[in-house]
Parts: sequence; structure tokens; C-alpha cells
Amino acid sequence: MARRFKPPWSVVPYPEAFAVQDATGFTILYVYFSERVLVGTGPDRLTRDEARRIALNVAKLPDLLRAKR
Repeated sequence: MARRFKPPWSVVPYPEAFAVQDATGFTILYVYFSERVLVGTGPDRLTRDEARRIALNVAKLPDLLRAKR
């Protein structure tokens, strides 16, 4: 079975998000964050560092899955 998202995956920073992209440049996901306190939002918003760490860990998935085979 052919892989749908070609490795390696990389993390691309944006002003309020980190994107995880495959080798062809297709964006697999965005992890949004906010350093600002917004009126009406709860304390469950991700910080920049939390979002970066999540994106980096997702980008490692192809390597982790290949190592388990």
C-alpha cells in the first residue's frame, strides 16, 4: 500500500500556528496557539511552546512508525 503523506514531515511556523507538511508540501495539520489573553476564552488555549512541541512530535510520526516495523 502506498503512503498517503510522503515522509519526511516538517514543521512550518506561522504567526499564530505551526503547520506540519509532508515532503510534497501538503499541509497535514495546523496547531494553533495564542499568547494573548482573549476576552471570553478559557485558560485551555495552547501557548506557542506547547503548540511547537505538539507539531514537532507529530512530524516525527513517520520515523517512529518505520522504526517499529
